[in-house]
Amino acid sequence: MGNVALKEEEVVVSAETFHQVQESEEFQELRKRHRSFVFPLAIAFLLWYFAYVLLAGYAHDFMSIKVFGSVNVGLLLGLLQIVSTFAITTWYVSYAGRRLDPIASKIRHEIEGPLAAATKESK
Repeated sequence: MGNVALKEEEVVVSAETFHQVQESEEFQELRKRHRSFVFPLAIAFLLWYFAYVLLAGYAHDFMSIKVFGSVNVGLLLGLLQIVSTFAITTWYVSYAGRRLDPIASKIRHEIEGPLAAATKESK
């Protein structure tokens, strides 16, 4: 710890700079886009998950209905939990790549651009 040398690509940014960025329009838009995607989807997934848990705990007759062979409704809903987790992850990665990452990269370059140049010149 203590006096650890910075890697070449690391840039020290002041707290004041972070506060300025947080108040900027671009950052507010980034935060709005992130929250408008993540919060509703998280709530929907949690409702879906708790519905599955409650059905498994209290609706034994429904969950044990045979769909085909020895596969029942409970097993299918459990598998759908896993599939929905992967689907949500894939959807978020796609969304972030299209809607969040360009703004985040622009903000990062605005912060680190002048600082990175100053850091290289001082070496």
